[in-house]
Amino acid sequence: MPAFDLPTRELADYRPDVEEPPEFDEFWRDTLKEAAQWDPLVSVRPAESGLRLTETWDVTFRGFAGDPVRAWYSRPAGVREPLPAVVEYVGYGRGRGLPHERLTWVNAGYAHLLMDNRGQGDQYGNGGATPDPHATAPGGPGPAARGLLDPRDHHYRRLITDAVRAVTAVRALPGVDVSRTTAVGNSQGGGLALAVAGLVPDLAAVLVTAPFLCGIRRALDLTDASPYGEITAYLSVHRGSEQAAYRTLSYMEGISFARRAQAPAHFGVGLRDTVCPPSGAYAAFNRYGELTGADPRKEIHAYPYNGHEGGDALHVRRQLDWLDQVFSPEPA
Repeated sequence: MPAFDLPTRELADYRPDVEEPPEFDEFWRDTLKEAAQWDPLVSVRPAESGLRLTETWDVTFRGFAGDPVRAWYSRPAGVREPLPAVVEYVGYGRGRGLPHERLTWVNAGYAHLLMDNRGQGDQYGNGGATPDPHATAPGGPGPAARGLLDPRDHHYRRLITDAVRAVTAVRALPGVDVSRTTAVGNSQGGGLALAVAGLVPDLAAVLVTAPFLCGIRRALDLTDASPYGEITAYLSVHRGSEQAAYRTLSYMEGISFARRAQAPAHFGVGLRDTVCPPSGAYAAFNRYGELTGADPRKEIHAYPYNGHEGGDALHVRRQLDWLDQVFSPEPA
């Protein structure tokens, strides 16, 4: 697929206006306040993974509306001192899978919480274990279009709240250095990590790759690929619902979350990505932290000949090196 978005020279300075609802902050403050009524942890049970060098626990924590959300918590076997924590969010249609699937962060010496996606997990991978009991509002069958006509009903209100609560949950687990908590994600997971960066003011770092939900209106004009294609498919049937849908999506816009973030940030993007167009990632990066006055450390890595896979394993190595530098003490 050839490059189809803005030229690289324009992406570097791309800072589009965002139509933010005036009650954006109030909406999320009230949503998270409601979720905070419940103690985060429901259960933490040892899980057998077949691995000798990694210990894993099957965690259930309270997410949106107090709903139980599943996760895997893993750490290097035999290590008892508090470790910096990485909270990872997975891609669209995927669940948490099996406990031995994602070992990079554990092998790098981090405590690792892998959050399940409520109401997802059936499109690829090895499944999930978290239902979404609220998925009854009008909208399409796919998560991106569930509850599309009202922000209070939208799937991503619930999933973003779960993502924030996952940070609260990992900080309540044993063996975690709560001051060094990082959000990590690719695609949908990248969109969730970015939302967490905008909603959790004391996050230590965020690593975002090919983020979904960034520059949503432009993405709907550029691509028919899922997940955005599920939204356009719904609107192609429910003609005249565009304004209600756009209003709902404005509360889930990643650029708006990025503007409110202040943690150090590491971005990755493939310039031939037709799933999550690169202009969205650049817009979030270029406007990152502009409302906080924090001037956070940030960098972005672009892969001109790659699509949604971005820099793949090469980029993961860059993430590992960058996060190690963030957490390394300054020389005396």
